[in-house]
Amino acid sequence: MRGGFPDFRLGNVLATSFTGTLSERHGTPVERIPTPQRLVDWLAVSGLAVDSCTAAQHELARELREAIHAAATAAATQDALPAAAVRVINERSIEGRAAAVLTPEGHRQWRLSSDSRVEDALGVIAADAVSIIAGERDGKLALCASPTCQAAFFDTSQSRTRKWCDMNTCGNRYKKARFIANQRKSGVR
Repeated sequence: MRGGFPDFRLGNVLATSFTGTLSERHGTPVERIPTPQRLVDWLAVSGLAVDSCTAAQHELARELREAIHAAATAAATQDALPAAAVRVINERSIEGRAAAVLTPEGHRQWRLSSDSRVEDALGVIAADAVSIIAGERDGKLALCASPTCQAAFFDTSQSRTRKWCDMNTCGNRYKKARFIANQRKSGVR
């Protein structure tokens, strides 16, 4: 925990990492971007540095996060995409002014507009959500097997059978609980 806030859980997929800024949605929720400054911090570590964030922009970000989560969850369970979530994702995607640029190392990097607006960063996140929900990338959307988490994540494992949004948290909790239960069954203390 840095500065009294829970650590960020960063993955390889921008959109689902963003939805991970609220975890344990079905247990005791853990909010990782509770303030506008904390959103600025998350955007910076995600390669989308912005100068500042207002309370209204923070609210737009949280609305986008929940829309991506709802749409990704529907896609993972093969349900119809919620119209309201699709609307929010599309609105944020359209509002953003960012360009994909090629680094000298041959990697894609996002360059935001010169005034580094939060809306530009949200546009990049929304565009990433569109690409994974539309099935344009190699992988599949899945939901964490933890009954208290059930976070949407993008499974790029070869077998596409990953069970946990994050092995270091949800996966380890499950393994620890299973180990303790087995110890109790066998009478070991």
